[in-house]
Amino acid sequence: MKKPETPPNGRIEVSESEKLLSWIQDKSRKERILEVEKEYPYWETVKYKFKDQNIDPSLLWKFIKLQRESTANHLNLSTVNGFNFKYNITGKTLRRLHEFDLNLGGLLGGNPLIPEKQKDRFLISSIMEEAIASSQLEGAVTTREVAKNMLRTKRKPENHSEKMILNNYLTIQEILTLKDEPLTIDIIKKIQKIISKNTLDKPDYEGSFRTNNEVKVVDITGEVFYDPPSFEQVDELMNSFCNFANSKDEKDFIHPIVRGIILHFLIGYIHPFADGNGRTARAIFYWYLLSKGYWLIEYLSISRIIIKSPAQYARAYLYSEYDENDLTYFIDFNLKSMHLALKSLKEYIARKVNDKRDLFSLIKNEDVNERQAEIIRWLVNESDLLLSVNEVQSRFATSYQTARTDLLKLESLKYLESKFTGKKFVYFKSPDFSAKLSNLRFE
Repeated sequence: MKKPETPPNGRIEVSESEKLLSWIQDKSRKERILEVEKEYPYWETVKYKFKDQNIDPSLLWKFIKLQRESTANHLNLSTVNGFNFKYNITGKTLRRLHEFDLNLGGLLGGNPLIPEKQKDRFLISSIMEEAIASSQLEGAVTTREVAKNMLRTKRKPENHSEKMILNNYLTIQEILTLKDEPLTIDIIKKIQKIISKNTLDKPDYEGSFRTNNEVKVVDITGEVFYDPPSFEQVDELMNSFCNFANSKDEKDFIHPIVRGIILHFLIGYIHPFADGNGRTARAIFYWYLLSKGYWLIEYLSISRIIIKSPAQYARAYLYSEYDENDLTYFIDFNLKSMHLALKSLKEYIARKVNDKRDLFSLIKNEDVNERQAEIIRWLVNESDLLLSVNEVQSRFATSYQTARTDLLKLESLKYLESKFTGKKFVYFKSPDFSAKLSNLRFE
């Protein structure tokens, strides 16, 4: 990724103001500025959009900055130099926040997005997706299918990437137990320790703040994109971080989702650990929204959206850092990612509802329950599937005995056969499987 160009700064000089006022008096030009500004563009975009407009783009940028400053919210999070931040709440931001307020805590006055009976199943699936994607963002190399199989079957990780994914999975489960706790330094270190267990070159880095200034954010060529604060300032900064996370100051209200995104940003900005900062940042973001009652965030895999555009994720960080700590870029990117993750969840649930319609004929004609019918659907879609009791238990978030009973029932109905291999029974499609389904319609 190309390093972003640092924006010009400085005030509008008297000699420049006359030319600027003359230029923006044209109604069409002024309307174009307003239209472009709806997207809250970075300097490089502004420079490109107005390169043929008979005005110095840097002067126009100063004008845009002046407008932004007049509506900005300011945050002074620490006395440490460089820890003054600002952000703007744009019209687009307000629309997104309204959408999430209506959906992420459950639909107000309407039907819940996720059927009550399906919550545990959807939760397990979403936790797996987030654990995999968040690890892949930090360099884990594996496919979703292989990773999900490892988590479902509870197979031991075989390499560094699989260890990262398992650690992330365990971290997210741990976060669900911490949502009613105030954030502390110990909790942050605990989260990073679970995330990084047995994956770092130096085990001493697990659960400990960095003790030197060797950590820098670089690209693949080694060019330094960002140099975090000195390790000597980390303790002070992280105490300020916890105070900000736990603040209940109603005087200067910050929308909880915006505050959660700022917490996400600050972990990357402070870089308190030698490794695992990105995964820790995303984990704390999830913790914060859960602590504020946005329970549906458990079911969103935001990292799965981010991983489709990792360069945009990195640029959102850098734009905020390079443009005088203006967090609006990072806030907007994360709100967009959350919107897409929510849309993806709704589409997934709609598909599952349609799938259930196909299962009704099976349930009606055979003495099977909904879980058992779902297992049959898996085998329709994946003919070579091998299932263990542990995997079925994990997929349905049910007990070992319930999963075993489901498989034995399907075996008794001749949908499955089993064999003992590797110290456990595995279940697979029987030779009679297709014939038994010949009178049933699956779309």
